[in-house]
Amino acid sequence: MQKEQDDHIDGNPQLKEDMQLLQSIPAIGERTGAALLCVMHTHHFEAADQLAAFLGVVPVERQSGTSLAGRAHLSKIGPAKIRAKLYMAALSAMQYNPHVKALYDRLLLKGKSKMSALGAAMRKLVLLCFGVLMHRRPYQADYLPKIAV
Repeated sequence: MQKEQDDHIDGNPQLKEDMQLLQSIPAIGERTGAALLCVMHTHHFEAADQLAAFLGVVPVERQSGTSLAGRAHLSKIGPAKIRAKLYMAALSAMQYNPHVKALYDRLLLKGKSKMSALGAAMRKLVLLCFGVLMHRRPYQADYLPKIAV
């Protein structure tokens, strides 16, 4: 099935271009890119937050009644296999992707747990993938957003 999936992506110019855009992001490889392409081309998402929520990589607070001291955790709604691929990609991104590494380090300095920071790194990768595909431009490690003064 993997070979059929690869052949399908190679045979379709739009999918092939999308895969190249996704793989321009450090830590997004063939398997993670193919899984994200599958989701993004079969569902319509208006914003990156919708994609992150669909994949289950958004934090959910545990608050119910008088129990307000619960820790946040990933929602884990959506396809677990894609989340597993994002987990491995996030581990790689902490070494090779400057935006994800900066986020991870910043959260650790704030006192967040390593697992919580890793969940945020997974979400950051999803947002980067969405942005690259929506803007049709490869990932730029030195990109800094323009801030209006």
